[in-house]
Amino acid sequence: MQGTGEKPGSEWECATLKAPLDYAKPSGETIDLAMIRAKATGSGKRIGSLVFNFGGPGGSGVSSLPGFATAYDTLRSRYDLVSFDPRGVGESAGVRCRTDAEIDASDAVDSTPDDDAEIKTAMADAKAFIEGCEKRSGKVLAHVDTVSAARDMDLMRQVLGDDKLSYFGISYGTELGGVYAHLYPKRVGRAVLDAVVDPTEDPEQGSYGQAKGFQLALDNYLKDCAKKGTACPTGGDPAAGTARIAAFLKELDKKPLPTASGRKLTQDGALGGIAAALYDKESWKYLTLGLQEAMQLGKGNMLLVMADSMSGRDENGHYSNINPANAAINCVDDKQRYTVADVKAQLPRFRKASPVFGEYLAWGMLGCTGWPVDGTTDTPDVSAEGSAPILVVGNTGDPATPYEGARKMVRELGKGVGVEVTYKGQGHGAYNSGNACMTKTVNAYLLDGKVPAGGTTCR
Repeated sequence: MQGTGEKPGSEWECATLKAPLDYAKPSGETIDLAMIRAKATGSGKRIGSLVFNFGGPGGSGVSSLPGFATAYDTLRSRYDLVSFDPRGVGESAGVRCRTDAEIDASDAVDSTPDDDAEIKTAMADAKAFIEGCEKRSGKVLAHVDTVSAARDMDLMRQVLGDDKLSYFGISYGTELGGVYAHLYPKRVGRAVLDAVVDPTEDPEQGSYGQAKGFQLALDNYLKDCAKKGTACPTGGDPAAGTARIAAFLKELDKKPLPTASGRKLTQDGALGGIAAALYDKESWKYLTLGLQEAMQLGKGNMLLVMADSMSGRDENGHYSNINPANAAINCVDDKQRYTVADVKAQLPRFRKASPVFGEYLAWGMLGCTGWPVDGTTDTPDVSAEGSAPILVVGNTGDPATPYEGARKMVRELGKGVGVEVTYKGQGHGAYNSGNACMTKTVNAYLLDGKVPAGGTTCR
């Protein structure tokens, strides 16, 4: 390991780890993987390193961990907190496909095309995106798969000096953790999978599940909003609220709203802003304000800010590489390639699942169509016979990784490995929800090795 980059503060250590670009050629070309660490602070016996992946795929652990670190202060009493940019992400041979200006320009392309002309435009834009990925990052596109990222984590384990990997995976990080457990079951230490990706679903099933999941979260928000009476921009009837939002989005498709920045709030932007707010119940109040501003005042400022948080755009107009990395990792993992005809056939089912999110998620199935690298698997193998117990945490109100995925993960990990823990709450993930029962259950496992009974439920 060698130092690199600017530290976010004196308590943080930054480094790079060399890994093979292609694990089939271990003596060949290498890439540098960016890592970050804050050492344990407690006076008790240090357990080792606790490695985090915050999801995506495409999320940067190097930038995320310092921002979230206070939520893990108790764990830091006995663990070094460690995270990294997975291959293809951020500073780890990050995939790039477009300039910031090109990304902004593509915002005008409708992601839910309504006719053949709009479909043609959308497909041409997707082709240009893929060509940009090939031009700027072609060398790494075949090597940013989840299996290779799991092998990288085992290198990290060795370099960090740990006999076993203690791990905290969130969202896509649960899939990465499951794949690691499959490859190295005897090297799993204490591991937590929170906001669980269903390992049995193909991309179509996953997208459909998300349509239902985001609609469930929106329904829960609308019920809460309705209690606020006239302050609720979607009205006092939660069922009618979905129809109002869907109608509002259709209007935006024809006429985007102005913002103070000079940019326009498009239909896609508003949808992204609404989705972003559903990841955390604490954001519901901002969704209410954003919808009030947009639906009553005709201005898109707040929803656009929330949309930018989803797309990785900062206040200076610079984009992180979360979206191109997301595409590259998904497309090298997933064998499936869908056609326009496939999407059209699924549209009625997706619309029924969610009048708000269904179309967007159905058209998103085309994300890997025309990708220059073949996918590797139908679904990830997470079977991990012989592994230590792994906590699998599902949230009943999770929009992005529906609750059912936790039970499927437990089943696929194998008998005696996955331990299901349920949080009956809202938002994406459970540990950082602030629920005392959940915090206590996970901390007792990670710090003291106390495995909860399968089926433990926190409310």
